[in-house]
Amino acid sequence: MMRFLPIFVVLFWSLLSSAQERYAVSVIPKSLINRASAVVRDLDYEVIMNKPDDLAYKVRSAVTVMNSAGDDEGEVVIFYDKLFQVKSVKGIIYNEFGLPVSKFTEKDFKDVSAVSNVSLYEDDRVKYFRPAMTTYPYTIVYESEIRSRQSLFLPTWRPVPSEGVAIEKSTFRFTGPADYKLRYREYNYPGKVEENTEKNIKTYKWQLSDIPAARLEPYSPDPDRYRTRVRLAPETFAYRGITGKFSNWTEFGTWVNENLLKGRDVLSPLTKQYISELVKDTNDPKAKAKMIYEYMQNKCRYISVQIGIGGHQPYPAIDVDRLGYGDCKGLVNYTKALLKAAGIESYYCIVNSGAFKKDVSPDFASLNDGDHIILCLPFKNDTTWLECTSKHYPFGFLGDFTDDRLVLACTPEGGKLLKTPKFAALENRQTRKASFKLAEGGDLSGKIQTRFEGTQYDNHDMLEGEPFKEQVKELVKLYPLPNLEIEAFEFKKEKGLKPVTIENIDFQSRAYAALSGGIMYISLNPVNKEKRVMPDLRIRNNPLFINRGYIDEDEYTFELPAKAKIEYRSGNTTLEKPFGKYTATVNVKDNIVTYRRVLQMNEGTYPKEQYAEFVKFYQDIVQADNDRLILKF
Repeated sequence: MMRFLPIFVVLFWSLLSSAQERYAVSVIPKSLINRASAVVRDLDYEVIMNKPDDLAYKVRSAVTVMNSAGDDEGEVVIFYDKLFQVKSVKGIIYNEFGLPVSKFTEKDFKDVSAVSNVSLYEDDRVKYFRPAMTTYPYTIVYESEIRSRQSLFLPTWRPVPSEGVAIEKSTFRFTGPADYKLRYREYNYPGKVEENTEKNIKTYKWQLSDIPAARLEPYSPDPDRYRTRVRLAPETFAYRGITGKFSNWTEFGTWVNENLLKGRDVLSPLTKQYISELVKDTNDPKAKAKMIYEYMQNKCRYISVQIGIGGHQPYPAIDVDRLGYGDCKGLVNYTKALLKAAGIESYYCIVNSGAFKKDVSPDFASLNDGDHIILCLPFKNDTTWLECTSKHYPFGFLGDFTDDRLVLACTPEGGKLLKTPKFAALENRQTRKASFKLAEGGDLSGKIQTRFEGTQYDNHDMLEGEPFKEQVKELVKLYPLPNLEIEAFEFKKEKGLKPVTIENIDFQSRAYAALSGGIMYISLNPVNKEKRVMPDLRIRNNPLFINRGYIDEDEYTFELPAKAKIEYRSGNTTLEKPFGKYTATVNVKDNIVTYRRVLQMNEGTYPKEQYAEFVKFYQDIVQADNDRLILKF
């Protein structure tokens, strides 16, 4: 046996040397280390389709975590359910010199339910492993395989996951039968897909390499607009025993209607009779729809249950009617059924939700697009939209969760792209008027009334319906006046065609200002100061993007003590740029000081060269908002 030892030793040191050479941090190109919290050394993601109901997802990944800011990139996260089964996962962690320090397998993963904070139950689960490393840098290398029995959902390749991550090499491949019609769409991909066919097997390959880490640039557009991604979608698919085919939104909408919605709008005769009685006294379809929507709001509450195909198919309307709850799909389908009972047509609409506006892709049909459902009522010359998950939104109001974006309406003629309503900057209005009385000792008392309109309508909705004590806790956070005591509070909604929230506060603020040496300093803007500090990026890659315009108007009157003399008052300020305008004025009459402030931001995309002006604009606002009045006693 001794004569084989030198061969074993040579082989061992050869493998060790290879690992060191491959995963040592010293071999990472210096151009990729700059600003990088993590470096993707080599990522190979392959989707292998044997049949539409038999797929394998294979990942081979090596990521070097440079510092604690990159720990998330070192975490291995694998979602699975009954259709996605984890077959294997294992890995090795290396130190900065490329030497192995530990191994891990599937038994080292934590396995938890993937229930989101808005769901009662989901059948998704997640396995995750986070290296217990405190010494940086380190490299985590792993391989995993997941088997899937569906082809309706195919993954999207996003080689650059976030700012601060550099890419040494990332590869994405799809392998399947040569006659399988794969649809794909490339975005910001600098190369050209490589296609290869061998023995009736076709492979598509995309690859990126040597991409330096980008830094975070505030007020940038949606990363999907400028980062590389490749989307895949089937033309024919299998999903939980359902097969289908679509290549565009028209066909997709037809498939949704026929396979996910058909037969699920049945109501009991008793409910139909109730709806008939509810709307019998009006012939106006829109008035009828309003009654039905408010009936649904009062009857139902939002609870998400995502089980199997129920994650995409609504529960039957008769079940939602009986139980009094449902998720967005169920509540929209139920409302649609109630409207149908009154002879009113409506469309089930798929939308990308969130305050950051994002369209359904106009030219690439995929069930991966959209995460929420809303309802469209196509009244002639008066299209109306409903958010069915809210018990408080007025009829016809969407707010900033689904405003101004392309959605897919599933109509009887198939899928149609429609646009939800857009709010202009002047409609997204917060108007505040306050009258203050300043005591000689520095205490401040007064009344504040604020009106919220447009997408600012629900700014303070956390206050609605809460006990007074809980409202006070929130008001102290919202209005950071010293020693604030709320004496009275009123919060009401006016749910008209242009809904308004009105907030009234009576308050005392003890020791608002201090008297020292006969001098008192008074802040003229006590409740709406701009505090954001924008990073001054000398070199910027992305354009300046303002997602939504708005206007804030404040008018405060201060009644000063009779003995007070104004020693100093700030001047008026006017700032005007393409992206916004700010004015602040101070007027004095007898012992009454009136302060007016208006800030308007304009939605749009502006050249990156204007970012420096944007930073200066905010710096000047912060300075102006801190202007003071100096009183002498």
